[in-house]
Amino acid sequence: MAAIELSQMGKVYEDGTRAVSDLSMEIEDGEFLVFVGPSGCGKTTALRMVAGLETITEGELRIGGKVVNNVPPRDRDIAMVFQSYALYPHMSVRDNIGFGLQLRKVPKAELRRRVEDAAKILGLSEYLDRKPRNLSGGQRQRVAMGRAIVRQPQAFLMDEPLSNLDAKLRVQTRAEIGKLQRDLNVTTIYVTHDQVEAMTLGHRVAVIRKGVLQQIAPPQELYDRPVNLFVAGFIGSPAMNFLTGTLKREDGHHVVDLGADKLRLVDSAFEARPALQNYLDQPVIVGVRPEELEDASLGSTSDEATLDAVVELVEPLGSDLVVHLSVDAREAVGLEDIQELAEDAGDVLPSAADRATVVARFSPRSHVRVGDTVQASVATDQMHFFDATSGEAIYT
Repeated sequence: MAAIELSQMGKVYEDGTRAVSDLSMEIEDGEFLVFVGPSGCGKTTALRMVAGLETITEGELRIGGKVVNNVPPRDRDIAMVFQSYALYPHMSVRDNIGFGLQLRKVPKAELRRRVEDAAKILGLSEYLDRKPRNLSGGQRQRVAMGRAIVRQPQAFLMDEPLSNLDAKLRVQTRAEIGKLQRDLNVTTIYVTHDQVEAMTLGHRVAVIRKGVLQQIAPPQELYDRPVNLFVAGFIGSPAMNFLTGTLKREDGHHVVDLGADKLRLVDSAFEARPALQNYLDQPVIVGVRPEELEDASLGSTSDEATLDAVVELVEPLGSDLVVHLSVDAREAVGLEDIQELAEDAGDVLPSAADRATVVARFSPRSHVRVGDTVQASVATDQMHFFDATSGEAIYT
């Protein structure tokens, strides 16, 4: 195993295109770090720079304390698992897994032992004599991982290894990758566009946007304390709702004025974010996660913590209802962060209309229907606030 250190690492192509800027982080021995971000954000380029498949034009890369900027990929003692399985169709599973060892002239007895050990770990022992065409997608991906395991590298690099699998296999193989990494305790960098993969697999997650690191933290910290609008909107499914509001002090209480509705904030909301005092009587962007909105008719909720809404769409998921609501408020639409999030999700960017659409996760006990006028209770202690100009989160 080895620690990996990226120090102000950057990539600029010959035509002047900048793919990665000032990327700095330390990945500890045995850590599982996930790079996540929109398509084209530079996460795969960063991974390929670590692998040696892309030249590093700025900064330094250290593996095991040694600067490896100019070390060829084969000498970096790392193994990469690609999006495509890259298996040799004419070879058996056994030969595919052991091919790299054959090139290194590993003795036959040692090669056989390592191949069989890897196959046992991956549940492939009974398939060693089959050809790739006789395997499922998930099995082929495990063969590709076996080829990496037998090398016993200092680190694994994985570039969207689950993207070619169907939904059920993705969940199953994701769990297998997590268990495998824990069992082997090998330093791993994993690239994905899927934030669910990032949150469930990573010890820490690095959110990258336009080649720039936005935040690196454990998954729960990213969810609870995003540093800016982009991280807040990218992490979480369905995504966080953003509304434009004004913070005010009325009758001895803090409220956020959203237009037709005012939400009275519990004291803990301000205590956790002392810097909000500097934004009184100023516009802010208010973030509310879908899971912090509930059908108010299901419990006793103060009218001061509810939004009047009209139900536009109901998506029953069994464990909850994803409900699209029209509320008398203004969506936050002006900042580049929000525009990019909408484009990445394939959404039509909302206009600055007087009514906004928000997404809620209601309990399955709710019986709301399309067209109903309802009240949605808001957990104001879980609301997020962002500077309306910079998009930076407001905390201290």
